[in-house]
Amino acid sequence: MSVDAAVQGIIDALDAQGLKSFEQMSIEEARGVVDSFVGLQKPHREVAKVIDTAYQGPAGPQDVRIYIPEAETEGPLPVVVYFHGGGFIGGGLSVAEEPNRAVANDAGVIVVAASYRLAPEHKFPAATDDTFAALKWAAENIAQYGGDPSRMAVMGDSAGGSLAAVAAQRARDEGGPKLRGQVLVYPVIDSTAELPSKSEFKEGYIITSAGLDWFWEQYLSSPADAENPLASPSKAVSLAGLPPALVVSMEYEAARDEAEAYAKQLADAGVETVATRFDGLVHGTYWMSGAVPRSAEIHDAVVNFLRERLAVEQ
Repeated sequence: MSVDAAVQGIIDALDAQGLKSFEQMSIEEARGVVDSFVGLQKPHREVAKVIDTAYQGPAGPQDVRIYIPEAETEGPLPVVVYFHGGGFIGGGLSVAEEPNRAVANDAGVIVVAASYRLAPEHKFPAATDDTFAALKWAAENIAQYGGDPSRMAVMGDSAGGSLAAVAAQRARDEGGPKLRGQVLVYPVIDSTAELPSKSEFKEGYIITSAGLDWFWEQYLSSPADAENPLASPSKAVSLAGLPPALVVSMEYEAARDEAEAYAKQLADAGVETVATRFDGLVHGTYWMSGAVPRSAEIHDAVVNFLRERLAVEQ
């Protein structure tokens, strides 16, 4: 289908402003653009409680923000550990505040949003080491906030989706925690992927193929890193035994095919996998709830998957 009208309006507005592609920006400029997505979001919804604290990462404390919804039932609530996008170089807890509050309320889950060290100041494996530490911290500590560590999922979008996929693999391989699900919203999976969407949607859809490559260049220290499963989850020797997955992709996106290829890899390995492509949409739409009405469709897919996978009866 054609590009969603609301999305096209944003693309046209950015073009009119003369916004450069990410690979043409400085790191600080790129971070500013990522943070500006807040302006495309709905007003924040109220939740029962928001707690700012920290987890101990390999290089010291890192911020974590816990969103607790009004409980629908007695007993501890299921838990989603969320990692933000931003090309490994930007983003943070504030830019994902609105979608995290919405997921907490509508899925009836405690959302644990974890920050992590950013590239290029902190290259691979800093981000994956931090996010896996955050997942383990949540499993060990969430009970004191009313969470159920036996009903946990991991979630991320874009670069955060890659980090979530890697965290799920590390949880399988490095002694837990045991996860009920993984939600990967247009994840960037493989810096070496040269699939049709990379050329078909090379330019004109928020993130160019060159911009995508630039983000990876900031994150990885060497070409050898691209072959490491802790950077490129599709390179894992086996995907068997991973938790059920929701893999969301956008039609008009350079990284679309690598996300969908990873979903197929998961399914072929026997992992219960839901692969959902949203036609007419682009990378970043999940953070555009106020500007793109169809962003709600992504939110609903996430909520429905989490409600099913984190239900008590399993």
